[in-house]
Amino acid sequence: MRIDEVREYFLDKPGVVEEMPFNIPVPVFKLEGKIFALINCHQPDRASINLKYYKEVIESLREAYEEVKPGYHMNKSHWNTVYLDGKLEDRFIKDLIDISYELVFKTLTAKKQKEIRSIGITK
Repeated sequence: MRIDEVREYFLDKPGVVEEMPFNIPVPVFKLEGKIFALINCHQPDRASINLKYYKEVIESLREAYEEVKPGYHMNKSHWNTVYLDGKLEDRFIKDLIDISYELVFKTLTAKKQKEIRSIGITK
């Protein structure tokens, strides 16, 4: 997947907003103020994204895929950096994005989850 496709996939998710909260151009994607993804700009020649993942199995994902590394400048027990150099299938990258989004979505109140689901229905 290309960065522009990833960005579009992030923004297609219900309730997601894009911000640039740092002093460097790093697009951050949030759900109700909670980060679920960001696009890394630290290696312009090698596109990558940071995504949350299940803490219990995060190491096994990294061991299985060379393109998945501990999260750059993130809590490494919760975040991965996923390199988008064409080796990973688009569907797999989308699945990783979906997991990251869901991990944040599940932390929201039931009321807020219902509101966001209703946004998704109208999209």
